[in-house]
Amino acid sequence: MSRALPKYNKRRVVFIGGAAAVVLSGAVIAGSALAGTPDKSSTTQSARTLSDPGTITCPDVKSQLPAVPASAQAEVDRNLALLDTQIAEANKRLVDTVGQGGANFVQNAILGPLKDKRVSTIDRIAISIGRQGTKPTGLDALAECTLDAAGTSGSTGATDTATATPSATAAATQAAGETDDTAATSSAVGTITCPDVKSQLPAVPASAQAEVDRNLALLDTQIAEANKRLVDTVGQGGPNFVQNAILGPLKDKRVSTIDRIAISIGRQGTKPTGLDSLAACTLTQ
Repeated sequence: MSRALPKYNKRRVVFIGGAAAVVLSGAVIAGSALAGTPDKSSTTQSARTLSDPGTITCPDVKSQLPAVPASAQAEVDRNLALLDTQIAEANKRLVDTVGQGGANFVQNAILGPLKDKRVSTIDRIAISIGRQGTKPTGLDALAECTLDAAGTSGSTGATDTATATPSATAAATQAAGETDDTAATSSAVGTITCPDVKSQLPAVPASAQAEVDRNLALLDTQIAEANKRLVDTVGQGGPNFVQNAILGPLKDKRVSTIDRIAISIGRQGTKPTGLDSLAACTLTQ
């Protein structure tokens, strides 16, 4: 014969059941929370990648300069400050573009353009010193910068070469059977066109003709190289890749070359002005 439980026993059963429900609910909540929480090590790795893409470092130009004439000091200082600004901008771009492009993105879109800018700026420093004294030579060797990657040391050139080799080999293999496709791609990506400099020059002194012709030929070479690079890098980078990695560096090269043309003419006559407006090129689809 069953016997009814005392009242206090009923209360205990109810309490125990409630506790079990609370424990079960807690387990479900904890399980749900764990299911939605990303792996800690994965999060840490992502944060490390985004916050530490490395640092761009460049050779010091100021310490390699000869004595600077007083009349050129202001211009030299202004261009030395510009070199520092260029490095800072490149490092900022390095952080802002983490994860963009392919294996050679940093070299093509950041280090390459930075070198071109530095060549132009260093050339202006040498020219300003040369106006009042002996123009220093060999400073262009200081233009190339390197990427000290996070957790590693060494030049970016070595890293890029090791990374690029498989891609280059694959591209060469594909090219063997895709000549028609390559030709189609070349016409599809467009063509870089630049203002004609030769037609805008004044009369060139005979003593400057050889140097002017040499630099005019260099302008043509620069355009040809830019158009080749346009084809070779199809599909790389973001929407501003062509501007940042091809047109921008081309303009910097042309500014430097056009400046040399003007200087060579100015040695024997009146230096032409306003030619820098011919440096910028455009992409014609």
